[in-house]
Amino acid sequence: MNTTPSISIPVGFLYIDPSVGVGRGCMDPTLKLSILLLLLGFAYVSVNASTFKNYGHCERVVKRWAFSSLEQEVKEDKHTLRDLLFFLHIPRTGGRTYFHCFLRKLYYSSLECPRSYDKLRFDPRKKQCRLLVTHDDYSMMSKLPRERTSVVTILRDPVDRVFSSYEFSVEVAARFLVHPNLTSATQMARRMRSKTKGVSTLDIWPWKYLVPWMREDLFSRREGRKLSGTFDVQSDDPYNMEEVVMPLHEYINHPIAQDIVHNGATLQVAGLTNNSYQADSHEVRHCVEKYKLLGKYVLQVAKKRLDDMLYVGLTEEHRESATMFANVVGAQVIAQLRGSNSSGEINAANNKSEQSYPVSDSKPNNDDLQSSTPDGKESEIASTETGGAVKENMTVGDLMEAYGDCISSLRKAQTRRRTASLKRISPANFTKEARLQVSEVVLEQIKQLNHLDLELYKYAKDIFAKQHNNTVQTSGSSQDRWERMLQSSYGTGIMFWKVVSVCVTLVLILSVFFVFVNAQRRTLKIKL
Repeated sequence: MNTTPSISIPVGFLYIDPSVGVGRGCMDPTLKLSILLLLLGFAYVSVNASTFKNYGHCERVVKRWAFSSLEQEVKEDKHTLRDLLFFLHIPRTGGRTYFHCFLRKLYYSSLECPRSYDKLRFDPRKKQCRLLVTHDDYSMMSKLPRERTSVVTILRDPVDRVFSSYEFSVEVAARFLVHPNLTSATQMARRMRSKTKGVSTLDIWPWKYLVPWMREDLFSRREGRKLSGTFDVQSDDPYNMEEVVMPLHEYINHPIAQDIVHNGATLQVAGLTNNSYQADSHEVRHCVEKYKLLGKYVLQVAKKRLDDMLYVGLTEEHRESATMFANVVGAQVIAQLRGSNSSGEINAANNKSEQSYPVSDSKPNNDDLQSSTPDGKESEIASTETGGAVKENMTVGDLMEAYGDCISSLRKAQTRRRTASLKRISPANFTKEARLQVSEVVLEQIKQLNHLDLELYKYAKDIFAKQHNNTVQTSGSSQDRWERMLQSSYGTGIMFWKVVSVCVTLVLILSVFFVFVNAQRRTLKIKL
């Protein structure tokens, strides 16, 4: 048998053996490993280069925005109230209480900027527009006369604010469960919103995103219980009752919550919410979400803006915050509007037959639908309003007394409405005690997701402490002056009464002496 010796012919990196045919050879193992490592190294370098390039781009975008934002700040006395008061209402901080129980007591309705809590639909150059209260973020300042505007806000502990945002989203969405299905609820809401001239919760950021999302989820879970025949809920933790409502841990990790709820206070003060008027806000926010390190620039801007505000309150320090608001903001509003009243400017505006916005806009929103309240009537909160024209003799004390009465009625109405809503998702019932059941893992996750808000809240507490001390010192100085005036008046009074008492004493002595002398004369006459 003849055999032909095999001849290996090298072709590039591939060795071809004629006995096995072309293409059935094999690569040298060492060379194969070297090529693989080379390719992996090239891919690693490419990815890192791309990442570094993207980070560099984002860093430039965020830095440019931060520099531009800080450059625009007005360098004037922040302690003096200007012509327009912009209440930047961060959701779930108690701002509605201040709006209805403080500001409505101070400002005439004609001085409110039209459609508060909605997109800007007024000319801010109008002198009648003195008050703007809205959930819009700080980018609203681009629409306002910056040099004539004072900003105030209230901050809340970030963990509590996340809880409250979750609870309120569920509460409002639960009101729609009176309808048989989601389609019916959506259609009814659309019809009612087209008929009313007021602003509903579904028109307001961020609830116009959070409530429909939660509403759809509630209907979905209710249908799921019907289909499975599950009516007994096993869990006693309302924050983890997945048969009835979206669990809290699922809520905080959802993309919608990531975009709107977490670090919401910082983004709102910075003007970077998804409701922002700034053209570059989306790109800046996207870069900060992608590269957490860039959040320090957003925090820097937010802190500077808090520094420049007329007033910064804290939800947790309710009594001190309310007192400070009355003394810092309320007192200046009273003085400012008295001056305008004396010139006849405000009275002329009030006498106009056409108001700057519909009457229904001046009422608190009905949290969506009038028919969604337990009795099918308009929300009772409206009854707590007083129209709020400042009186000529109003004092800060009068304002605080009116605030106390108003907040009591407001809270009762809110409690009744909340109780009626939560009955529709029973046994889920959100309370402070129930919050204690939430695991430390979830609480820690909330903190991590709101790291910017935690830093900003800590900074706001320092500002609040300084404001509080200044208010106490100012009040103390005023009290000292008042006491000195009283002491001065009292001292002058003492001198006056001393003189009077001496004169009276002399008159009495002379009178007694005169009576005594006359008596002696009569006695002598009788003896004679």
